[in-house]
Amino acid sequence: MRRMALIRRYIDIGANLTDDMYQGVYNKSKKHEPDLDKVLERSWANGMSKMIITGGSLSDSKKAIDLSYTDARLYATVGCHPTRCNEFFENPETYLNGLRDLITKHRDKVVAIGECGLDYDRLHFSGKEIQLKYFEYQLKLSREFNLPLFLHCRAAADDLVDILRRNKDNIVGGVVHSFDGPKDALEKILDLGMYIGINGCSLRTKDNLEVVREIPQDRLMMETDCPWCEVKATHPGYPLVFTKYPTIKKEKYTIESGRQVKGRNEPVNIVQVLEILAGVRKENINELAETIFNNTNKLFFNK
Repeated sequence: MRRMALIRRYIDIGANLTDDMYQGVYNKSKKHEPDLDKVLERSWANGMSKMIITGGSLSDSKKAIDLSYTDARLYATVGCHPTRCNEFFENPETYLNGLRDLITKHRDKVVAIGECGLDYDRLHFSGKEIQLKYFEYQLKLSREFNLPLFLHCRAAADDLVDILRRNKDNIVGGVVHSFDGPKDALEKILDLGMYIGINGCSLRTKDNLEVVREIPQDRLMMETDCPWCEVKATHPGYPLVFTKYPTIKKEKYTIESGRQVKGRNEPVNIVQVLEILAGVRKENINELAETIFNNTNKLFFNK
């Protein structure tokens, strides 16, 4: 075995590091001091090579970019999440130009267009027609800036695939992150040449585990989608997790404790996603880690 394959290197393609939880705020209530520095320190110390901070709106994308400049290993996406598409209403062209301006000024840090896509599980935030219109509206940025898509898809695979097919000339690749769909949706997305991002939310059911067995190794990516989508003890793949970190309730948490906040996911936990994938797929864990690392570099960093 190549020595290189023995060194596990990770890239978290979906980390919501601008979330208030890393400032110690939960549901607008302050529980502890900001600890993002400690969270990042834990991840760098355990094999994390790069992280992509998710931008979900014009304002969120700016925050993600600002944070990315604090460390050479941090990068950002720029786009509008389907549940935020109402933000386009007032002046769609002005909003799109705002996204365009962020990318233009920060080409060294922006690695994808997104998070964009469709979410039919949460239509109360933004209606179906609005989501469809402004998802497609953003796609032109992919070809314009030669950047891949960071895609969101919840109960909407057929429409997502249809839009991507119709706009294939405007798209330079991408990944459907936090994938939790059925096998037929997986096959349609793979047929478009897209990658599949897997996190704890992708591994919640036995059906999910069956589907992740079917993903070609050269199309796999990993993420935490932190502070959400942790691997939970109730998940069917949990017995395959060997790396576990001590936690403490947020009300009792202190930076000095050296523990994670219970129920708040962190980038360092990406190893748990890897362990479940390797176990379910019956693949060598080090080789799988290296392949996923290379897939991610290929799409986002051209290396």
